[in-house]
Amino acid sequence: MLKIGDFSKLSQVTVKALRLYDQLGLLKPAHIDHFTGYRYYSANQLPRLNRILALKDLGFSLEQIAKLLEDNLPSDQIRGMLRLKQAELQRLVEEEHTRLLRVEVRLKQIEQDDSMPNYEVVLKKVEPIKVVSIREILPDYPSVGSLYDELLGYLKQQGAKEGSYCAGIWHDPGYKESDVDGEAVLSIESSIQGNERIKIYELPGWETIACLVYNGSYKTINQAYAALVSWIEANGYKIIGPNREVYIIGGNQQDNDTYVTEVQFPVSKA
Repeated sequence: MLKIGDFSKLSQVTVKALRLYDQLGLLKPAHIDHFTGYRYYSANQLPRLNRILALKDLGFSLEQIAKLLEDNLPSDQIRGMLRLKQAELQRLVEEEHTRLLRVEVRLKQIEQDDSMPNYEVVLKKVEPIKVVSIREILPDYPSVGSLYDELLGYLKQQGAKEGSYCAGIWHDPGYKESDVDGEAVLSIESSIQGNERIKIYELPGWETIACLVYNGSYKTINQAYAALVSWIEANGYKIIGPNREVYIIGGNQQDNDTYVTEVQFPVSKA
């Protein structure tokens, strides 16, 4: 029998870790002296300890390891836990590879311009949201402003209050000089009925969007679009749906440098 300190040296596992494994039921001492409270281990326990260490090295939590060490655990359940861990690790590898690519792109930008980029692009998830909407073919992009006036007038008529979300959605696959397929949406906090022109529906969410925040006039927002599309291509993504402009601070003036707009594109890995 080996005292806990000697067993620690033999196994190269700290005394603190051995006590934790005892507490969790992973590796109980072979004997505990009732008078002194000293823990004693047997060399025969080394294989079980090595299995704990091997499973820990695979990334399993101590709680998961306890499950895997159960005597009567079916082999198909063990295989299932290993496959789940395999999928989890694969996802982590892919996420780190994507992060590495973004670092490489950032380095190239700095090397080319000798400065940090003007816009910071982030990836995030967008949840569905209930909106009131008008979608129509517009003569140009600024014409979407009149649709918000119409929406606000309709909400006032219905005695309903708009929410904090205000966005424009552009359904054309690319830029157009005229005949723009545009949609104005406002979130709503109450239930109302729409009509043939004004629709009430749940605006779908997206699992992944690439977005940046643009500060400035709508007349120069094309600079933000160019930067965002370049980032999407450089980082190995593709656009999979209509883009949105979320108007954080906005209005009907086109040339107002105080406006704040978040430009969004739904994306997936190319």
